[in-house]
Amino acid sequence: MDKDVVRIGGASGFWGDSSVGAPQLVAHGDIDFLVFDYLAELTMSILAAARSKNPDLGYATDFVTVTMKSVLREVMARNIRVVTNAGGVNPQACARALAALAAEQGQSLRIAVVTGDDVTHLLPALRDEGVRELQSGAALPERVLTANAYLGALPVKRALDEGAQVVITGRCVDSAVTLGTLMHAFGWAADAYDLLAQGSLAGHIIECGCQATGGLHTDWESVPDWPHIGYPVIECHRDGSFVATKPAGTGGLVNTAVIAEQMLYEIGDPQRYLLPDVTCDFTRVTLEEAGEHRVSVRGARGLAPGPAYKVSSTYLDGFRCTAQLTVVGIAAAAKARRTGEAILTRTRELFAQLGLGDYSRTHIEVLGSEAGNFGPHARTADVREVVLHLAVMHPQKAALEVFAREIAPAGTSWSPGTTGAAGRPSPSPCIRQFAFLLDKSRLAPEVQMDGQVWPVAVPVDGTLAMPTADGASAVAPPAPDLSAQAVVEVPLVRLAFARSGDKGDSSNIGVIARRAEWLPLLRATLTEERVAGWLAHLVKGSVTRFDVPGIHAMNFLCTQALDGGGMGSLRNDPLGKGMAQILLNLPVRVPQAWGLHQPGEPAANRP
Repeated sequence: MDKDVVRIGGASGFWGDSSVGAPQLVAHGDIDFLVFDYLAELTMSILAAARSKNPDLGYATDFVTVTMKSVLREVMARNIRVVTNAGGVNPQACARALAALAAEQGQSLRIAVVTGDDVTHLLPALRDEGVRELQSGAALPERVLTANAYLGALPVKRALDEGAQVVITGRCVDSAVTLGTLMHAFGWAADAYDLLAQGSLAGHIIECGCQATGGLHTDWESVPDWPHIGYPVIECHRDGSFVATKPAGTGGLVNTAVIAEQMLYEIGDPQRYLLPDVTCDFTRVTLEEAGEHRVSVRGARGLAPGPAYKVSSTYLDGFRCTAQLTVVGIAAAAKARRTGEAILTRTRELFAQLGLGDYSRTHIEVLGSEAGNFGPHARTADVREVVLHLAVMHPQKAALEVFAREIAPAGTSWSPGTTGAAGRPSPSPCIRQFAFLLDKSRLAPEVQMDGQVWPVAVPVDGTLAMPTADGASAVAPPAPDLSAQAVVEVPLVRLAFARSGDKGDSSNIGVIARRAEWLPLLRATLTEERVAGWLAHLVKGSVTRFDVPGIHAMNFLCTQALDGGGMGSLRNDPLGKGMAQILLNLPVRVPQAWGLHQPGEPAANRP
């Protein structure tokens, strides 16, 4: 492209995101490219099941039947090019469905398909080679449902280079739909690692939709007009710098705090964020307000990527069922817990009578009591309204059908104030993730369009480049000495923003100082030991802190924190979305002179 600036709109953060994103961005975003992210690990298994029943399925059908149906004519009229991973496990079927829609609307559309992410044909050899899961070290299960490598940006670039108006991929890194677009637009080389790091960060900022425009923001009260929140737009320059913004006149909020929260979301080590195209170092990234709802982003650095793709496979691990009941009145939490225990005792006795084995796992959580999320820090022991969350797993579906029948009887059998049964819960397969690494040389990505096939050359001979220590070494100066001044105790939220998410069974919590000068005290307070202690009722593994001095922040990686994570977790929050909110309640001692203490809080502490 001849342009020195391109605008890319992010219309979807997952399969199930609102249908308003694409029409809003197409009509009001003044965009050159429209990108969509649809895929999660569980989504791939759902799509595989759909394909097994119908060979014309296996992709995110909403992309065609809802989104493109509503915007295709305007996309063509405005010459907007589209990149999406809606192809799931059947990108060719997705392309055929879109082509049929285009013909129906009288449009001539060049659609490219990226293939090569499916690694199921390699599973027998990989099992013989003893491949191991990245986090647990477990052996590859016998019955694998899906196995797909996270491809990078090069196939997307090649498809656009060949003139595709729509690019449909299977599994790829979420940010690759954006990075591939930028590599095409600006002709960035595969070894221009600083540019690739900036482009990957741009993709990371918009890959979760409205999380870049005020969604999930710590200061949620300050985000206006939720119903009409804007979807994100990145305004990218040839030198890799970009501005994060949103369409004019839409709701939501774009400021440095919002973008910082999204930047740290689920990245683990910010100095070694591993992607198939580049090893990213985000520790020196800077954010600057560049106008209303405009944030300038610079400073990402890149090094060579490693020689392997990450592969996400899924497998069936028995069945699961979740039931919920509302319990009202005096001692509601105690009544709810006793109800859950009674259901488990009764059903275990029925299992024995029927010759069924015991549950493989059970979990009772009393929502509203704070006990599940806040543990020893809970404040509402005398709450008068709760929801019993009772989740179980069993190797046999028949056992969980027995469990499902024994939920409703609680409404007349035990606790007064029991209500809210919404019909009999349905057992479902428990699909779990198994992640491992695969040498890039064993896959051959291709682009298919108009009967032609273009192989995509992916560099495979490099070794993983390690960033130097200087990226995170220039941390804040020592914390203020509190020994000679009056101090008060305030919740962490007065000093910081935070956001959390998941990576398998690990929880990632990004913490950003509200003021740069407060970072030294925060670093002294939020040690790995202190955070681990505050979250000990949830985190069973290690807590590692990473410094991100460019945005006055820290990133915490908490392992074994989500009860297995995803479908493997029985918690009501299996993805760790509430972890940051729990940490923001941590008490922090600050100088009274800072003025953060509010009337009605506990009296000031003295050194």
